[in-house]
Amino acid sequence: MSQKLFLLFSIGRDRYALQASDVSVVLPMALCKQVPGTPPWVRGLFSYGARNVPVIDLPMLASGQPASIRVSTRLVLAHYAPAGRAPELLGLLLEQATDTLRCNPDDFLASGISNEEARYLGPVMRHQGALLQWVKVDELLDEATRALLYPESDVAGTAAQEAGA
Repeated sequence: MSQKLFLLFSIGRDRYALQASDVSVVLPMALCKQVPGTPPWVRGLFSYGARNVPVIDLPMLASGQPASIRVSTRLVLAHYAPAGRAPELLGLLLEQATDTLRCNPDDFLASGISNEEARYLGPVMRHQGALLQWVKVDELLDEATRALLYPESDVAGTAAQEAGA
């Protein structure tokens, strides 16, 4: 398999990677509109062009600690496409998201741990004397949060309105 580019970031003292093809754009940290009633790791909505993009605080999701406000903290807009759904943008607050790594995805090996609460944590590889773990964007949201942030459109209701019913 050919080499792929990964965006590296930190959660606490641990390093993680997102496949660069999952990334739409990397922006400086930005203010988000809070959305009451969402899990504490949902940072809110970010207006990007003509769309409102839900943003999650990945350190808060993974460790319970919110992302630190640093120069190296980034808002990454990622392509989120869970099985059977059209791709959407999902904002990710990531700490120390300033480095990239080009490597063979086959260099990542199964972690040996099955964690249903963190299905987004993928395989690992040794990098610079520590383990680097691949984060799978499409696995970040559980079904309830996905339904909250990306509600199914009411196709039947829209069709009825268009038909004049």
